[in-house]
Amino acid sequence: MITKYGYDVYWTIAAGCLVLVVLSFLFIEPRAARYGVSAVAILALAFATNFFRDPDRSTPADDSAVISPADGKVILIREARSAEFMQGDAIQVSIFMSPLDVHVNRNPVSGVVRYMRYVKGEYFAAFEDKASEKNEQMIVGIENGRGKVLMKQIAGFVARRIVCSLALNERVVAGERFGMIKFGSRVDLLLPNNSHVRVHVGDRTVAGETVLATLGPSFDPRGVKPGSIPSHP
Repeated sequence: MITKYGYDVYWTIAAGCLVLVVLSFLFIEPRAARYGVSAVAILALAFATNFFRDPDRSTPADDSAVISPADGKVILIREARSAEFMQGDAIQVSIFMSPLDVHVNRNPVSGVVRYMRYVKGEYFAAFEDKASEKNEQMIVGIENGRGKVLMKQIAGFVARRIVCSLALNERVVAGERFGMIKFGSRVDLLLPNNSHVRVHVGDRTVAGETVLATLGPSFDPRGVKPGSIPSHP
């Protein structure tokens, strides 16, 4: 299944590849060059089909779980501080999406969207630390009975279009699709610092299925003491 967030780009690429194949057989000589051009067009279509695929996922039924919003690789877990929305100490978990990963993003938790901000930034390589602060990004804050979670869709060096269908005060469900980042990049999550992280740097994640962390029974920033990142129980 092709994601609805990529219909425009996918069908443009598909149409272009088809036209290229037809024109190559009509006008390109010798035969070897014709086949070469056709092969390139077919490979481009195969890449686009792979990139814009949107498989179904089975989300764990656990309201304390923080579900991965993206397919990819965990590249960073660290203590952080959120100056917006959460306004306090947090745990940052960053996931890098390569061009070969599924790029449809899913809600990490159920709750209500209480904060949204778009940042028109730079396009550093998504795996660099400075990308988290400097790159173009869509910032979304979700709140529920267990606390606040801040999520960043961050464009990378190649990615130049962020799609986010969420709206302020919208009620969302963990694991449901909400957008994508076209052609690469990363997603950062900032979690309450009483969360229990369930993944390690280097782990592969599956959007809508992998549990990144679990939230505590309640979250009051005034009662959380600064400390190290919680270890696996």
